[in-house]
Amino acid sequence: MLNKSTIHNDIITIIILVILTIVFVLVPPLNETPIRIILGLPMVLFIPGYSLIAALFPKKDDLDGIERIALSFGLSIAVVPLIGLGLNYTPWGIRLIPIIVSLSTFTILMCVATIIRRSSLDENEVFTVPFKSSLESIKTELLTPPEDSTRPKLDKALSIILVISIIASIATLAYVVTTPKQGEKFTEFYVLGPNGMADDYPTELEKGEKGTVIIGITNHEYEKTEYTLKMQLENNTLPIDNNAKTIALKHNQTWEDTLKFTPHNTGTNMKLEFLLYKDNNFTEPYRNLHLWVNVSEN
Repeated sequence: MLNKSTIHNDIITIIILVILTIVFVLVPPLNETPIRIILGLPMVLFIPGYSLIAALFPKKDDLDGIERIALSFGLSIAVVPLIGLGLNYTPWGIRLIPIIVSLSTFTILMCVATIIRRSSLDENEVFTVPFKSSLESIKTELLTPPEDSTRPKLDKALSIILVISIIASIATLAYVVTTPKQGEKFTEFYVLGPNGMADDYPTELEKGEKGTVIIGITNHEYEKTEYTLKMQLENNTLPIDNNAKTIALKHNQTWEDTLKFTPHNTGTNMKLEFLLYKDNNFTEPYRNLHLWVNVSEN
């Protein structure tokens, strides 16, 4: 007979993975280690879908293992963009912390629903992931001496090769994910409205009125990089209230801050530019963004 911990062992594992992902994504210096990527990929591509499938189909006869795995990937790919779309219409916007909180909340809610639904079923009907029996089977298969084993030596050798191949494949995948190709170097540079979303930009202003945007920079240059941020309206430099920004970022580090500006000239379709320079090279902007603004008299 199954006990409660055995019934819910996969859900407990999912909750532990969610907690570990939050820790390794948000807590420095852990968020600078490759473990962040290793935990983050299943958190986006598999775990939300698996928790949803577990809640919808708690019985072992509802779906077989292959169907559950396939649907877990498919539903994760469907659920994550929908959560992102919903965040875009909230005050928090599409940012790292709102995304990880939303995904974690969704997953944990689905896990709670799964526990409730499984608890109402007969233990023999509940779907479980047989971690313990699988490990014992592998142990017996690999460690039982050939003379005591009921299976041929060749069969046992093939099983050992299969396990080694799986381990090697996982190790290779982890290496590829955590060691991207050198040469794919770039910098993310983006501008958001004052509410942290890609709309509601301050494009209609009065002379002397302050406009507010949010500027973000993410370093994917594989080295510590120093950026200088400047702003100009119709080729005239504008002072930045929070000082002219010089930002030094480590690889994969993100900087995001509010930027305020005050136009002193009037006009229509005026080009407001945000210029990003790299490593004190001011010959030409490394990245640039712009908005078209109208400035009227008071």
